[in-house]
Amino acid sequence: MKLALDAEALYKELLRGVQQLGAADTRLVGITSGGAWLAERLQKDLGFPGSAGIISSAMHRDDFAQRGLAGAGAQTQLPFDVNGAHIVLLDDVLYTGRTIRAVLNELFDYGRPASVKLAVLVDRGGRELPMQADYAAARIALPASQSLALARDKDGRFSFQIEGQEG
Repeated sequence: MKLALDAEALYKELLRGVQQLGAADTRLVGITSGGAWLAERLQKDLGFPGSAGIISSAMHRDDFAQRGLAGAGAQTQLPFDVNGAHIVLLDDVLYTGRTIRAVLNELFDYGRPASVKLAVLVDRGGRELPMQADYAAARIALPASQSLALARDKDGRFSFQIEGQEG
């Protein structure tokens, strides 16, 4: 069985979901790299002023000793005061919950937000920590031997890449 996910159609669902989650003063923060791409495009499509924030999980990962900063991508850039902010945290794929835990630690290094909500393009299950999305455009099941990653072409259009072996 081949899994076909239309990332652009799911993005439209995510756009609707983020509109429902947010208020006029909501700040978007995307987790590097797929979540940052989503936040950047949503910021524009929702007409929010300024830039979306980018947040990295690299410094707070529970496997930092093994990984270090390898593959860390962009570092955290939050162009607003986190204290008292209503934040919608964005990621492409929610899986174990470990990245979300690391990102929350990173976010609180910058201040104490009023609220944080999580919106994801795909929730693939497989949680190892008690983390749940407030909004998921799709929920799917994938074997642990496979990974799902968001890709972005030069025109900014999204697609998914599935890697690994079928279970």
